[in-house]
Amino acid sequence: MNMLENLNGALDYIEQNLENQIDEYEIAKRAYCSVFHFKRMFSYLAGIPLQEYIRRRRLTHAAIDLQNRTVKVIDIAMKYGYNSPDAFTRAFHSLHGITPTESRMTNRSLKAYPPMTFRLSIGGSEPMKFRIEQKNAFQLVGVSNRVTPVDSGEHPGVEQVWKSVDHQTYTQLKSLNNLEPYGVLHVSFGDGVRVKGDYDYYMSVASTEPCPENFSPLIVPALTWVIFEVKIPWEKEKWHRIYGEWFPSSGYEQVVGPMIQVGPEIEIGLEKQLLSEEKEVELWIPVLKVR
Repeated sequence: MNMLENLNGALDYIEQNLENQIDEYEIAKRAYCSVFHFKRMFSYLAGIPLQEYIRRRRLTHAAIDLQNRTVKVIDIAMKYGYNSPDAFTRAFHSLHGITPTESRMTNRSLKAYPPMTFRLSIGGSEPMKFRIEQKNAFQLVGVSNRVTPVDSGEHPGVEQVWKSVDHQTYTQLKSLNNLEPYGVLHVSFGDGVRVKGDYDYYMSVASTEPCPENFSPLIVPALTWVIFEVKIPWEKEKWHRIYGEWFPSSGYEQVVGPMIQVGPEIEIGLEKQLLSEEKEVELWIPVLKVR
């Protein structure tokens, strides 16, 4: 069975269990990968987190069921995993813009999210520059902030870090960089990366020096890394190539650990970093060889 069939097998399991409790481990088992890797791969390829996709599919079915006026709203809510009418009403209104009761009383349109299918696409015409490295544990020191993701644009929590750093602090930070990866590192760490949850952002450097009081430390464990040479600003196409082309054919899976972008440097005091031209950076992703 190939990777495409595995992924669609996982989606079939979701579709067959919209009225039941869906086990993320069973999803990953059918995709022949870890839960961690599947959720990140799905998020990058589908553009939404796995749980949001499941929510949309359930509420799409709920909207159809509501057209049968003989069925109670509470019964439909329970059918799709909502333990109270209020919770169901809030979720339904969030997606469709009206309440379940209003959907029965008006002719307003409702949203339908069809089931997803992974399809074969022609890719690989452009080379992807990468290397695999094993690296011992090392320390990052820098300015950190808790970040809440947004659908588009730069995250406000990241911009807050950029704006708060003055020339003296930035010079001090760069002076601490005495081991690879060299340069200013933009580090995302935590379960929320690309799955709509909060995570930690570090503008940092790799250093063996004691962490000064005005910076935050992060110890990165010994890991294997795939390192991509890419150009920013980021586009969805780049993420699709990494998660839709490289990972399925590589025999590697992403594992728990920080995602590190090496470069670019920032302009001090600016909230938004505007790029007038493409810049080359490295993207470090922690991985494990699985086949």
